[in-house]
Amino acid sequence: MRRVWIIFAFVLSTPAFGGSPLVLQSDFGEKDGAVAAMRGVAISVSPTIPLYDLTHEIPTFNIWEASLRLIQTAEYWPAGTVFVSVVDPGVGTSRKSVVLKTKTGHYIVTPDNGTLTFVAQQMGIAELREIDEAVNRLKNSDASYTFHGRDVYAYTGARLAAGEITFEEVGRILPAEVVSIPFQKATFANDEIRGNIPILDVQFGNVWTNIDRETLQKLKPGEGSTLRIRISHGDETVLDESLPYLDTFGAVEIGEPLVYLNSLNNVSLALNQGSFAAAHGIGSGPDWSIHIVVEQ
Repeated sequence: MRRVWIIFAFVLSTPAFGGSPLVLQSDFGEKDGAVAAMRGVAISVSPTIPLYDLTHEIPTFNIWEASLRLIQTAEYWPAGTVFVSVVDPGVGTSRKSVVLKTKTGHYIVTPDNGTLTFVAQQMGIAELREIDEAVNRLKNSDASYTFHGRDVYAYTGARLAAGEITFEEVGRILPAEVVSIPFQKATFANDEIRGNIPILDVQFGNVWTNIDRETLQKLKPGEGSTLRIRISHGDETVLDESLPYLDTFGAVEIGEPLVYLNSLNNVSLALNQGSFAAAHGIGSGPDWSIHIVVEQ
């Protein structure tokens, strides 16, 4: 009976979650206290916020990858979730601090520096507001110019998630346009597909593209079809090979290559139990492109 009462007392003393999920992303790493400071600000606003991390291992200053990790993740969270993304090499400059409400009902708190490229494109802009720092800024932080992640973004995101402010109270409404990073979108014409290599599967070295299943099917490839793949970095051709299109890694021998559809239903390249990217010196970003045709 004593054990039952101890458990019951613990449950009563533990605060229940309250508010919408708050998800943090940054390029800070966790070698120092920067991320913990952001978490502390959020919990100080409301200790019951459901607080999570997307990642804090974005390569330093890599706005492109921050944008990609958001779109890779956001649609799997419930409407009302607030994301705070801080990859901000222009901190303290004239770039705007904003909150974007997507057409799916998610909120992204971030500098408008390209981080919203893919969210705006794929989830849509319902409304965009500029953060009013006269109201939505951590108390007594006015003299700090280089840690807006803590002083502005985590604070505003936490207040929005906790329901302390409405979206309208974030600040003035802006035109529904954001800074976007240019890149090669997936296109089909003349029996060939062109696209971009936005990111690598960092754990396994697979090469991920922005070419979705629907676009690929315009080539009408069947299981086992041979695809001619050309990858370029700017004007330099890095790879020009014929590869089999298959459902999964085990369809080829260990160390052999294939083309497959990844967990996002996008065309990807892999070596079975190896790193395709490392084997061929392939990177990712807006200046990496891919060209695909079906070999007869």
